[in-house]
This record gives sequence, C-alpha cells and structure tokens, in this order.
Amino acid sequence: MKLMKLFLALMLLSSIGASAQIIADPTTWSFEAKKIKDNDYELRIQCKLKPEWHLWSIDPGGDGMLVPPTFTFEKNPDIQIVGKIQEKGKRIDQDFPGVDGITHFYENAVSYTQRFKVKKNTTLKGNINYQTCDHAQCLAPKDKSFSVNITDAVADAVTDTTQKQNDTTGIAQAPTIENQDTPIVSAAPVSPVSKTEANPPAQEVKPERSNLMLLLEGMGGGLLAIITPCVFAMLPMTVSFFIKRTKDRASGIKVALQYSLSIVIIFALLGLLLTFVNNKNILYEISSHWVTNVFFFVVFVIFGVAFLGAFEITLPARWSTFTDSKANMNSWSGIFFMALTLAIVSFSCTAPFIGGLISEISKGQKIGPLFGFTGFGLGLALPFTLFAIFPQLLTALTKQGGWLNAVKVTFGFVELALAFKFLSNADLQMGWRLLDREIFIAIWIVIAIALAMYLFGMIRFSHDSEMPKNDWGLPYLTVTRLSFALIALFTAFYMLPGMWGAPLNGLGAFVPPMGTQDFVLSGNSGGGTGSAEKHENKNKYASSFAIYEPEVVKKHGMNTYFDYQEALKASKEQHKPIMLDFTGITCVNCRKMETEVWSNEAVFQRMKEKFIVVSLFCDATNIPIPENEWYESTFLGSTVKSLGQRNADIQATKYNSNTQPYYFFIDENEQLLAEGGYGYDPSAAKFIAHLDKVLEKYQQQKKP
Repeated sequence: MKLMKLFLALMLLSSIGASAQIIADPTTWSFEAKKIKDNDYELRIQCKLKPEWHLWSIDPGGDGMLVPPTFTFEKNPDIQIVGKIQEKGKRIDQDFPGVDGITHFYENAVSYTQRFKVKKNTTLKGNINYQTCDHAQCLAPKDKSFSVNITDAVADAVTDTTQKQNDTTGIAQAPTIENQDTPIVSAAPVSPVSKTEANPPAQEVKPERSNLMLLLEGMGGGLLAIITPCVFAMLPMTVSFFIKRTKDRASGIKVALQYSLSIVIIFALLGLLLTFVNNKNILYEISSHWVTNVFFFVVFVIFGVAFLGAFEITLPARWSTFTDSKANMNSWSGIFFMALTLAIVSFSCTAPFIGGLISEISKGQKIGPLFGFTGFGLGLALPFTLFAIFPQLLTALTKQGGWLNAVKVTFGFVELALAFKFLSNADLQMGWRLLDREIFIAIWIVIAIALAMYLFGMIRFSHDSEMPKNDWGLPYLTVTRLSFALIALFTAFYMLPGMWGAPLNGLGAFVPPMGTQDFVLSGNSGGGTGSAEKHENKNKYASSFAIYEPEVVKKHGMNTYFDYQEALKASKEQHKPIMLDFTGITCVNCRKMETEVWSNEAVFQRMKEKFIVVSLFCDATNIPIPENEWYESTFLGSTVKSLGQRNADIQATKYNSNTQPYYFFIDENEQLLAEGGYGYDPSAAKFIAHLDKVLEKYQQQKKP
C-alpha cells in the first residue's frame, strides 16, 4: 500500500515544477603572504562560514565519499613550496546524517598555512577545491582561485639548495592537522604585508542536490519502475530466456550481467546527452513549453488506452524480425539491443519516473543528469541480475494471477488523468480555453468513477481474469483492491463541488485556476461573476494574466503587478516594499502556495496592504515584449523576446535563483530586505513571520 502511494506520488512529479533556490556560496576567503625571514614566506588562508554550514577537514573521515579541500599551486620557477599545508581551527568530530563513520569538519572558521620560498618578487597563484554542507544538504564542489603578490623579497636570494618537499605543479600533500580548542576567528580583518582578496563570487547556479543524492534518487526511481506493468511482465520472461538459452547457470548469470550493464549504459548515455544540452534554463524551458506538454498528452493517451486493453503496442514486424536476428547470447550487440528494446517499450511506465527525476536534476549541477540517469539504470537493471543469480525466485514471481492486469488497467486510468493535466498546462500557457476549470474537473471525476467501478468489479475488460473466489465459490474483493476503489470514489466526490466553483484546496495545485471557471453558484468564490469584491486590474499585462490570478486575489481584490519595472515605480510612489513572486503558469507548487498560504487571512492582509506584489511568470513565453526591449541574455544564451524569458533572466541574474515558486523582498532601490528570499514552504505561520521580519527591516531603513 505504501509502495503504491509512493509510486502514484512520483507519477505526479512529472507535472510538478522545481521549487528550490540557487544557494549562494556560504564561505568567505581571504589570502595573505606573511614574510618570516629573508625570502621565507608563509601563505595564510582564512575561511569564514555562514552559520549552520561547515567545511570538511583535509582528513574528512567518514565513508570515503566526502570531498576534502585540496590546494593546487600554479607552477612558478621563482617559488619553492616547502613542507605540507597546515590546517588550524576547532575541528568537530562526530557522526553526520547519511555518512558511515566519524566525520571531521569545521564550523564558523578554519585557517590554513603553507610555507614557501621565493627567489625574487613574484606572484603566488593557486586554486582551492572544496565542498560545503549544512545538516540537510551539500553543495557541489567549488573552485576558488587566488593570487598573492610578493613585493618585499630579498634580491639574489639563494633558494635552490633548499629541500624540495612538493612539486609545485601538484596538489598539496595531506597535512599533519593541528587541533585547537578555539576557532581562529579575527574580530577584524588582518592587515597583511601583501594581500589579495579572492575574486568575488560570480552569479552562478549552486546545486541543491549532490551527485551522490541524485544517483540514489535515480536508483529509487528505477527500482519503483520495476513494479509497473511494462517492466514487471518482462522480468520473468527475460530472465527465463537467459537461463534457457545458455548452456549452464554461470553463462546465464554472465548474460544477465551484460544485459543489466547494457541498461545502465543506455540510461547513462541519455543522462550524458542531457548533460550536454542542460544549458542553464533549458530543462525548465523544455518541461514548461506547450509543445512538450501536448506531446506528453498524446503519448499518455495512447499508452493509457492501450493499458485499458484497446490494443497492444508492439514494434513493427520488421523491427521484431530485426530484434530476433540480433537476440543471441553470443553477441554483446544483440544483448544491448534487447536492453534498448526494454527501454523503448517500457517508456509509458518509466516516463513519469524520468519526469520526476528531471525535476530533481534541475536542482543539481551541470553533470547531475549523468548521475541521475545512471542511478535510474542501476535500479532498473538490478532485479534482472538478482533473479538470474537466484532463479528459484521466479517460481513465486510467475504466480501472479490476475492482479498484474488489474494494476495495468489502473495505470491506464491514471495515465489518462495525467494526460489531461499535460493538455491543461498547454491550454493555460497558450490561452486556448479548451479545458476550463469545470471541464477539467468533470473529466477527472468521470475517470475517477470509472476507475472505482472497475476496481469494484462492475466494469470488466476482455483480457481480465476472474475475480478470486472464497470457500463458497463466490467472487470477492481483496482489501488492497477495495482500498484503491474507495480512494478513487472519494476523489470523485471531493471534486464534484468544484463543478460549481468550490475552491478544492486539496487539489488546487492540479486543477486550472479559478479564473477559467465559467460559472459559479451564488455564494461560492470563483471567477468574475462570483467575486466578493469588485476587482479590476489595469496594470501592465494584467489582461494577459487575469485568468491565472489566485482565487483569493479575485475574491478580495489585490492590485497585483506583472511587470518588474512597473512594480519598482509603484514602490517609489506608494512607499511600500516589493514582494517578487517568481511563479509559473504550469507550476504546481506555485498553486499550492497560493491556495494554502496566500488564502490565509493574516497573510493576504499583509500582502494586500503592506506590499507591492508583482507576479513574474517565468514560463509566459507566448507573451512577446516590444522589439526595442529585446536584449541578449548570458544566462539563457539567447535573445530575450518574451515576457517569460525576461522574468527568468531577472530571477537568475539579479537574484541568483532559477526555480519557482520563489519570493524575494526588495525596496524601491532593488536592495534585498531578507537574505536568500523565501522558497516553497506551505506554512502560513512561517510566511507571516517572514513578512513581519521584512516589514520591520523596511521600516528601520526608512527611519531618519
């Protein structure tokens, strides 16, 4: 039961937008060269960390997967590196969540020293590679380059006879770590003899998912995909084929390993392809584009109807002939082609998992797709290897009865429901008005009732087997089947009031916005005719976004802005702080924030009366901007021609973020009133506290 719930949740992830912020580097570095005597110097490196963040020790401990800081010095004939780099600070030795063994790290501050000799005035250049983590996540390893000038060296000094400890082209050797009881933190910056600050951090994407986490998440998705009808039905058939077509058990295991490795390679290649095309905002643009959503609508309808038994999806006859000719146990290419066939024919079942995985990958670094899809291939391939090693388990697996077909039909209904969600995304983005709110709800109600009737045994398909019978020969429902039938029936009854304008907060993230509701019953809050307070918005682009405005805005009338520059102007005129709402037309989590947080009376009262609220839709690519406002975006790597592109570029370049929903609070001069903004967290109490904190800081700034 829990496994099925988790699977259904993952299927919904394919339509959920990412909701995390780009996290800024929590470290601050300074570098100085201190003269010891003659031409002997000491490089002093100081690293300060923000609260809750830590830096691994050069000896990080743990399970060997941690990334210690490494120091590389650029080759310079006038510089001699002497000895090993020394690490100083209050080292913490303790268990870290998710890591085996005792780990070693520093909080607040840590310093490093490296002895070196010079022949004359010169410049010491190098690079530090390091990783920072808090107690919930780790950022990807980062490089910090530095350059320190030596201006007071003794001329004609002889340093060639000194003992050579390190190759200046290599990485500094592991040090003998000096543990101190108190961290080295200066109240004020040290006045160096020669000092050059590291370059300030550029506006770059910081990942929220480590590569290891993406690998594990991918494996979890691959393992869950095994229980889907497309893959599960092929598992015993494929493993039996290996065992029967080989001369002995060892050969069968070898072939199964080759088959499993081929699956991993196929998905790794897919991840590698996404790595090359994952240019800045490309994953978000692809997932939110109306063409992509229409394509998935068509695909999900085809596979959904096929799962219901209308037809069987098979490869063309010539493809099948080609497959048979290649499917031999003596050819690696034949085994690889069999694995490729599995990947293709199982697409309808694995696509939702891949969609959810892409959502997670968009939070990681550029090479994240390679790790995520490699993990998915590992999870998908693992059962084929295990059943080949332990073939006796196949006996229990093949005694599946009719439950597998029931699962297949259930997936068919679910895929049909998701298909219309994809079509709704495209409809909202392009403004076609094909699936207004009540039409979409009606479709989902019909699908839910049909699913309930099937699970109750009231609807039968040609390929269904008989229901199980009790000791008296009477058919009965299993507890699992009855539970899913009741869930489907409950969903249908819950959505029914939405036909007449009920808010449906529990599904508010998935149904179209209230602005597309054509009619409401008296007393219900909904579209134009049902508004409790007249709401007429004359701001720039307001007419284009009227149908997407949240229900609470339409009901109580908030003067929302949709243009960044217009909001800045309004802030100066009205003397209010600005709430930047980076959102999306197809963003599910954005709708959840609006229905669960914005609708809170205390939250909305503050937003309406105390803030200039500007909703910046980052996927509004169908709304053009004037040609004289076009410009080249280094973040997008293209010319900005639409309002959605401009909003996405503003979010990335000005506020170092690229996920929605995300809220930033600024004054009329674009100065942040709260560091880091506010991400997806459907807690009204936390949002109220954040708004109050912003208002307090804004008032303090305005005091004379």
